[in-house]
Amino acid sequence: MINIFIAPTGINSGLSSISIALLHALDTQGIKASFFKPVSSYKEGDIERSTQLVKQMYPLNPPQPMPLKQAQQLISTGQLDRLLEDLVGLHHIATAGTDVTIVEGLVPDRSQPYTAKINAEISKALNADVILVSSAENKTLNEIKDDLNMNAPIFGGFKQGNIIGAIVNKYCTPNQSHFMFSKSAETDAERLANCPEIVLDNCRLLGAIPWQRDLISPRTLDIARQLDAKIIHAGDIETRRVKTISMCARTLPNLVERFNAGTLIVAPGDRLDIIVTCALAETNGTPLAGLVLTGDIMPSDEAMALCQKAFGNGLPILMTPSDTFMCASQLDGINTEVPEDDIQRIDLIRAHISEHIDTPALLSAINAPHRARLSPAAFRFQLVDRSRNDVKRIVLPEGEEPRTIQAATICQNRGIAHCILLGREEVIKQVAQAQGIELPEGIEILEPENIRENYVPNMVELRKHKNLTAPMASAQLEDNVVLGTMMLALDHVDGLVSGAIHTTANTIRPAMQLIKTAPSAKLVSSVFFMCLPEQVLVYGDCAVNPDPNAEELADIAIQSADSALAMGIEPKVAMISYSTGASGTGSDVEKVKEATKIAKKLRPDLIIDGPLQYDAATTASVAKSKAPDSPVAGQATVLIFPDLNTGNTTYKAVQRSAHVISIGPMLQGLRKPVNDLSRGALVEDIVYTIALTAIQAQQLTE
Repeated sequence: MINIFIAPTGINSGLSSISIALLHALDTQGIKASFFKPVSSYKEGDIERSTQLVKQMYPLNPPQPMPLKQAQQLISTGQLDRLLEDLVGLHHIATAGTDVTIVEGLVPDRSQPYTAKINAEISKALNADVILVSSAENKTLNEIKDDLNMNAPIFGGFKQGNIIGAIVNKYCTPNQSHFMFSKSAETDAERLANCPEIVLDNCRLLGAIPWQRDLISPRTLDIARQLDAKIIHAGDIETRRVKTISMCARTLPNLVERFNAGTLIVAPGDRLDIIVTCALAETNGTPLAGLVLTGDIMPSDEAMALCQKAFGNGLPILMTPSDTFMCASQLDGINTEVPEDDIQRIDLIRAHISEHIDTPALLSAINAPHRARLSPAAFRFQLVDRSRNDVKRIVLPEGEEPRTIQAATICQNRGIAHCILLGREEVIKQVAQAQGIELPEGIEILEPENIRENYVPNMVELRKHKNLTAPMASAQLEDNVVLGTMMLALDHVDGLVSGAIHTTANTIRPAMQLIKTAPSAKLVSSVFFMCLPEQVLVYGDCAVNPDPNAEELADIAIQSADSALAMGIEPKVAMISYSTGASGTGSDVEKVKEATKIAKKLRPDLIIDGPLQYDAATTASVAKSKAPDSPVAGQATVLIFPDLNTGNTTYKAVQRSAHVISIGPMLQGLRKPVNDLSRGALVEDIVYTIALTAIQAQQLTE
């Protein structure tokens, strides 16, 4: 067991965020890590914050830390050994079955003189490697070095002690870093480019985490809680974020430029002009963070009636008894610490920090064992990493759709793919501006009206056996999915992703007509990558074929196994049925038995078994009693369902009940990569589907 003790060198170091990000960085490498907070100064009766965050983000159940007062009492009465014995016992509970444990230290506090001593003693008792975490906020490079040098002796020094490196957090923080202040003309990237490189003299730098404005944006809900404001209309209060605040004391002509996406408008409750302008901005596609009405003045019913459409769009409206000046003072002093229930922000912070941690250096420093386990984090990391190896051109026919625009922007910025948006440039730019999205350089916008006729002759040629005429082809190419599919058919792009606002049939039908199946495939099928807490499983077919026969089911199994292998998952294929082995009879079971025989004969290199019930396929304890001799039972990674009804119902039940991310459906069996989205897809779902598509395209060119 390897323990990594995270030791802060001062207050406001972002210790909880660093701990969670280190868990994530290890998880992406397939290392099963646990978390342990030995001592904390949390209030009695509460759940300690870091422990709660870990429970929400990972399938871990760390014990509650010892209260700081109890630890201080034991130390002050000469019972340090008893304290350490108790903490080692808690550590044993926290670390069962894992390779590495992240141990989060106490934040130094001038009023609590025991904190530094407790951190040092715990790290020694656990024989832990130590990572120092220093905040760079308002510090020069020399001050950061001094900070680390002053804290190193507490843990035995850089040479004799167990310090393996340092992480510098909040690097390159601007002078005005509070979320209340408007964005400066200088972007985060420009500011970072002008900051000096951090070079440490005595220890290894394991990460310099740059400050990023988007990561400090609270939800409108958090503002309401801390102002203790009355919620007049909740709207999207739980999801909208405050990027800046505008105190509206001036006349309307001097305020119009402030009504931007993510702005929280603060105005007296009797300013009808401001209220109506907020409603107009909202209905015109600018998602404000919300409206705070001061002075405890409730707008008239007539004024509220004018806002009904804005209410429908999700505009949150709050009211506070404070006057505008006092409200401004309260907002300036608001705590920007991430609330435990803001999972989206925690996830963004975790991803940002882990991206800037030098993971190879970390693994080298701790000499951690590497297990062959593909966790959800490792799978997503692998998708992004592999897609960058050979950047492919991916066309997005739903180019005017807001989630698609945001996903394309992320993919372009992260180097996942070269994205091509099909749509009217003017509309795309308007949508991007309304959503606060800055379209990056390199993202390509193609107006269908300008290119459609170029594809008519080729489409006529491809469909001449169906007697397709030029006017008919032109009419069909009015559909952007058909147009994008033609671009793929002619190798003008490498892959296509659609489905955010189209049905699966709308995406697959043009592909079947124009792309056609691969020579080795009997049919087109699909798989979902189910990101369960412990690992990623592959489900097929849950989206395309209603009732495949035995030969088709065998083909789906082989396709799915190959897809799993291509994405880094070792395929152990379970053919799912309502009975295990020879325990059941009936036509449905016989079909699965026959499909298993066919698949084994066609691909003896694959590990395939069936029929297996779901619990026998996935749960080791059940497998021992139901299928003790099966090479797959209890350890299946690819699950093949007998029909669409079973597959689709199961994937949705698991997705919703277990709150897991499902990536897909990824289509298989086509000559070129075309992938579908759920119409309820989140932005991150679209991003990972684009990455999947890019990897499929890479494999076709290998």
